[in-house]
Amino acid sequence: MGFTNFNSIEILTIVTALIIAIVGHEIAHGYIAYKFGDNTAKILGRLSINPIRHIDPLGTIIIPTMMYMTTGLMFGWAKPVPVNINTVIRNGGYKGAIAVALAGIAYNLLLAALAFFVLKFTKTAVPNEILIEFLYALTALNLILAIFNLYPIPPLDGSKAFEYILKILGFKKLSDYYADMQRYGFILLVLILISPFKESFFYPIDFVLKKIISLL
Repeated sequence: MGFTNFNSIEILTIVTALIIAIVGHEIAHGYIAYKFGDNTAKILGRLSINPIRHIDPLGTIIIPTMMYMTTGLMFGWAKPVPVNINTVIRNGGYKGAIAVALAGIAYNLLLAALAFFVLKFTKTAVPNEILIEFLYALTALNLILAIFNLYPIPPLDGSKAFEYILKILGFKKLSDYYADMQRYGFILLVLILISPFKESFFYPIDFVLKKIISLL
């Protein structure tokens, strides 16, 4: 099973799985921030499960669809949920800020695990091809998002967590310098993706994905 044979049902199935993965990822950030006293996302209606409130037309629909049709792979993003990190730090300290940063990753890992176990059961108990394709996509896409966002490269979630870990360890100047790199993060990611080292960059994702798929 894979993402290489294009058809409308398959791409709709995968886009649906991607929306669930990335919208839930963003809601998780906002929800944990809310638990630490920041109601910014709640006031703006960004804790809603209504995907329309979170969809970025370019990152959620256009780019993922074009990537899938041209490369057989799919990746995308939703509109970032606004967080007042100063409120979070005031109420939960830097550990609270780390929890907010890693909330989306935790969501993706939990959803990937759930989809994986449901898929193992479904393959034998309910052998429906569309359902199996959806669960496979849900497992794979959530794993990809979780591992990719763990990379400590701005503006990925792992970089934000790393910034506050540095503060906890007392490396404030280094943390501030790291935070300043956020403005160049997207450019850095693009340079990595077009560099000869991109296969090495994605090796951890590819390795884990293949190991998980081998267990199905």
